[in-house]
Amino acid sequence: MRKTILRKLALWLIPPIGAFLIRCIYLTNRKRFHLPSIIPNEPVIFAFWHGDLLMQPYLYYQFRKIPKANVLISDHFDGQIIARIMRYFKLGTIHGSTTRGGAKVLIQGLKSLSEGYDIGITPDGPKGPRHEMSDGAVIMAQKRQTKVIVYSCVPSKFWQLSSWDRFTVPKPFGVIDFYASEPIDISGLEMDEAKTLIKMKLMEHAL
Repeated sequence: MRKTILRKLALWLIPPIGAFLIRCIYLTNRKRFHLPSIIPNEPVIFAFWHGDLLMQPYLYYQFRKIPKANVLISDHFDGQIIARIMRYFKLGTIHGSTTRGGAKVLIQGLKSLSEGYDIGITPDGPKGPRHEMSDGAVIMAQKRQTKVIVYSCVPSKFWQLSSWDRFTVPKPFGVIDFYASEPIDISGLEMDEAKTLIKMKLMEHAL
């Protein structure tokens, strides 16, 4: 009973506080955006490491002035908190894992792409191993002939948590470099080839 009450309280308190702190971090840092030469109008899959999730909404805003994206989020308790924070940035969520019982979440992701939504995905989420690719992004991209754009956020000063993903929190009063790759076409590639290509791009600016 007590645990249930504490969880409900956390779901009520943490998301607005978290969204406020993310905005404060963004506003107190200088920003440099490194964007692709062409920004597709059609839906794309945005991929970023789980530990690099915090500031990604602001990079997404450089692509879409009117947000229209669903982010794949774990259905665990921490995922529920992240999903509620995403709402403050006008981003939708799809709950589930592409690695464990992933058929349902993949179907939802494919449906979202067909409806004109971008998809955000952490290929090493929700529980790792860190910087290891799952199949989900490749499956969705190839099923819908959708390109993949890799996101990275590199702060000049930051904290890294001791969690499995070494979750990165930028410190205020520094510089944040936001990187987005050119759209990656993985149609026609074998699964391992596609995963290797996406991982190579993700590791270019990984912390």
